[in-house]
Amino acid sequence: MSSTVSDVPVSFAALGVPTPIVAALTDGGITAPFPIQVDTLPDTLAGRDVLGRGKTGSGKTLAFSIPLAARLAGGKRRPRRPRGLVLSPTRELATQITATLEPLAKASGLRVTTIFGGISQHRQVNALEGGVDIVVACPGRLEDLMKQGFVNLADIEMTVLDEADHMADLGFLPGVTRILNATPKGGQRLLFSATLDNGVDKLVKRFLQNEVLHSVDEATSPVAAMTHHVFDVAGVDAKKALVRRLASGQGRRILFMRTKHQARKLARQLTESGIPSVDLHGNLSQNARDRNLAAFSEGSARVLVATDVAARGVHVDDVELVVHVDPPAEHKAYLHRSGRTARAGSTGDVVTIVLPDQRKDMSALMRKAAITVTPVQVTADSESVTRLVGEPAAHVPPAPKVEKPAAGGGNGGNGGNGNGGNGNGGNGNGGPGRRPGARGGRGRGGRGRRPRATVND
Repeated sequence: MSSTVSDVPVSFAALGVPTPIVAALTDGGITAPFPIQVDTLPDTLAGRDVLGRGKTGSGKTLAFSIPLAARLAGGKRRPRRPRGLVLSPTRELATQITATLEPLAKASGLRVTTIFGGISQHRQVNALEGGVDIVVACPGRLEDLMKQGFVNLADIEMTVLDEADHMADLGFLPGVTRILNATPKGGQRLLFSATLDNGVDKLVKRFLQNEVLHSVDEATSPVAAMTHHVFDVAGVDAKKALVRRLASGQGRRILFMRTKHQARKLARQLTESGIPSVDLHGNLSQNARDRNLAAFSEGSARVLVATDVAARGVHVDDVELVVHVDPPAEHKAYLHRSGRTARAGSTGDVVTIVLPDQRKDMSALMRKAAITVTPVQVTADSESVTRLVGEPAAHVPPAPKVEKPAAGGGNGGNGGNGNGGNGNGGNGNGGPGRRPGARGGRGRGGRGRRPRATVND
């Protein structure tokens, strides 16, 4: 069964959303449903299995968060036995889902916890033992906790699989299948994604019953408010200058790189040139990820340099520009990366920088993405670039380099600990933190070492 977008109803209340959740949405500034919500809510609130397809930024997270909170309200909470489950491919996306879900859950008297790897499981285990209603989880850590006996999915009433196609892309399918097998057969199941291909059909056939398909926009359609640009450059040096120019504007922007090393390097170079930037990739600890995303969200860093691991996990409002510094490998990655801008009805621009030997592949990729755009040969000073970037942001001096105190101020002679050993080879009488005497302690102690300059983070 399939459905198309209808013009009515126009309010959450008219769609059957309970009053406490409508109030929580209003408090968050959300007063009217998006098309994906208009289409799916009557079925999800009625308990039906739903397969929802909508472009990135179309409002899918709220489309499943609302029925989760509404249908689980008033149930009994038990330790280690949640009643609602959301599976996410990345920890960033899991965190974003939890942030969207929590106000609605709170209004419904429900507790939510987030489960993912990369950090100690202690806090997650404590939350489960204390009793939670809804778990938002990445499959790997969830399976670990299941095997250890810290969580049991036998009471799950409603399961949501977000970014279903990405789960299949990343090889999550076996783990997701095991997890879904651990949930009751009669439970409600919702699958949401921007595209529904790869192994998604296997999940649908095996785990959904009499599902309703709601497809809002074609699977490959770009966001209408998104403007695409392809900038051809003459070579590597011209590319570097163009990247710096595109990063120099006043609004938020995300730059996508192919490798973790290059993302880290570019973020450092931009920061050192006066453009505050942070990186996001798989090598960062969870604390570093959270810190960098917070800096980007709050505005202390205007630029986020990311690898594809972040393409589906960064939901930050008002990102005005996405730059594919390294063109993606395939068209779905292009659409998901690009979807970090022009979210929730706002506008945005997407730039792909193309070297001469990448032009043929880029042309094929754009055809598959169903995007028509004429490449433009540019330099960093071209009018089209200047018009796109707008007024440059103020230069922000990088954190000053500082010197560590000397390791020991001439430990020679009488063994003075930096306050002036009187060794034979020099008077070594510098105070703490100064460089020791030139040959500070050629007598019975070792030579003082010159401190190395480090960046103060």
